[in-house]
Parts: sequence; structure tokens; C-alpha cells
Amino acid sequence: MDLTTWGWSPVYAQHLTLEDYESSAVARVVAIHRTGHVVATDSRQAQIPLGGAWYQRPTEERPTVGDFVVVDHAFTRIDRVIPRKSVFKRLAAGSKLDVQLIGANVDTVFVVTSCNEEFNANRLQRYLTLARDASVEPVVVLTKADLADNPEEYADFARRVSGDAVIEPVNALDQDDVARLMEWVRAGDTLALLGSSGVGKSTLLNTLAGEELQDTGGTMADDRGRHTTTHRSLHQLQNGAIVLDVPGMRELGLVALEEGLDELYDDVEAIAATCRFSNCQHDTEPGCAIQAAIDDGRLEEERLNAYYKMQREERRHTESLAEQHHRSRQFSKRVKSMMKQREKMFPGRH
Repeated sequence: MDLTTWGWSPVYAQHLTLEDYESSAVARVVAIHRTGHVVATDSRQAQIPLGGAWYQRPTEERPTVGDFVVVDHAFTRIDRVIPRKSVFKRLAAGSKLDVQLIGANVDTVFVVTSCNEEFNANRLQRYLTLARDASVEPVVVLTKADLADNPEEYADFARRVSGDAVIEPVNALDQDDVARLMEWVRAGDTLALLGSSGVGKSTLLNTLAGEELQDTGGTMADDRGRHTTTHRSLHQLQNGAIVLDVPGMRELGLVALEEGLDELYDDVEAIAATCRFSNCQHDTEPGCAIQAAIDDGRLEEERLNAYYKMQREERRHTESLAEQHHRSRQFSKRVKSMMKQREKMFPGRH
């Protein structure tokens, strides 16, 4: 495959058939615009509109940034998505209840936040849940450490809510400081940058790349920064790594991420497993290990409440989405049944 600079590996090649090699091509989705998906190989790039048939499928099955896809030789049609190694997803923003795919086939994620008022523990935990659910190694990068009076305070708080994730405070403008992150920026691997607007993702990307790949747009007077990334896209770095840059997301609804929550809060799960009763509600039951851990300081009540809150939200969204999909399938079945009946009654008419 002509994809060595885009992270192609035997993990994906095993899903190809002899017919694929003979009659098709394989490319990687490197960006998504309103007018189409941009796909690329080492020697070719094209923008392909997503055909209407794709929108008859669930959102999770449609190609997203980072996917390897089988296309026709003319690069006019995406035929199928090669099974993914990992995928980030969230509840789509807005009133429509649906899943949004953020990116696929990522090896490591930098969850980027900053040492100022943009730091938000709840949002940080949500990003980490996305990473854990995708089985992707997370690294919490605290930018603007050079502007904070005491960056270690932010680092300590991040450690309290991030489980065993690595925490790295940096000055994203300082090449030498950012060099500490390069052990996770490996040739052939795909690194994702996730975080809200204004935390310095574009600046960090430019420093990692050693060149200006994204316009940072300067910094506003109140140090919040500007929203500069406008669409999801992959960037190739000089050392052979690939970086997925994603627009800032303030809404990060959890859906179908139960496994990620359990991993992020594995300390809570481990304590709960030692309760006297398997159906313990962790309230007033005798022998409750959760309450004992709170009393002796091994578990913060704030962390437990955050877990419960995110767990309730994830279940509510997942159940609502499942109900919507069920209604959609039932409606589709009724339409097909009506069409068959019409064909029987009026053969030959369309």
C-alpha cells in the first residue's frame, strides 16, 4: 500500500482481500469538509463527496478522520471503511440525538488544558473517558505553565481527577520544554490533540511540528486565546508521526462509553468490589467499603459524586439513543412492508 507516511500497518492490511489489491485503492481520510472527505496516499490526494448510501447507515459506520478506506481507482467513491484500531466518539452537539465520531486509529491522545481559568476538572474527566473507552493512552498536557503563578497547583489537581494518566505542564511556545512530550510522538503513530478552544492546541501542534501548521490567531487580552482549528484534520510531522487536530469542544456528552468510565474510575470500582453485599448501594448498608474509604480519606466524596453523575448521564444518553434507533428501524420496516404491499396491489407501478 502507498501509505507508509500515513501510519499504514499490518493491523489494517489483514482486512484486505485479493480483489481489493487488484481492483481498488486504499487511502486515509485526512480531513472532513462540508463538501466531502479528503483522502490521501503518499502520492495522491482527493476530495470525495460521501454518497447518499452512506447516510442510510448508522453514524458509527461512516468514515471519519483517521480512517483507512477502500476507494475506487479513480478516487471518486469511498467503498468501505477498514476495521478500526480505535475510535473516539461523543454525543453530537445540538438538539439532534446522535453519535458523532471524532477520529479513528489513534495511538496516543494529548488531552490539552491550560493553567488558567480554562482548566475544568469535569471536562478533563470527560476527555479522559473518551480516551479510556477507545483504549488509547492519554497524556494530560497543561499548557501556559509559564504564565501561571503556581502551575504545580493545576498539575496536582489534574492528578487527583485523572487516575494514572501522565500529567505534563509545559510552555507550548518553548521547543525545549515541549521536547519532553516527544517520547509519545513516535514515527508511524497517530497522536490526537483534544481540548477546548483557547487552551493552546494549535500552538502546541506548531511547536511539535517545528513549523506553523495551524494559524494560532494570536492571544486575546484575557489570555483565553482564539478558536483557530475549524475542522478535524491529520498533519504529518517531520519525525514521521501523524497528528489529529480537532476543533475545541465545550459540549462533550457521554454516550456508549461505560467501559471508559469504569477504567477512569477503576479505583472506585476496586473499592466497591470489596463491599460486604454485591448489591450494595453505597449509602447506609453495613460493610460498605465505599463509605469506609470516604471516612478514612482513601476516596474523596467529590470524586465519587463525579463518577455517579457521569455514569447517570452516560446511561441516559445511551438508552435514549438505543430507543431512537429502535423506532427508526421499526419505521423503516413499516415503510418496506407498505412498499411490498403496494407492489402486490399495483404490479409494475413505481
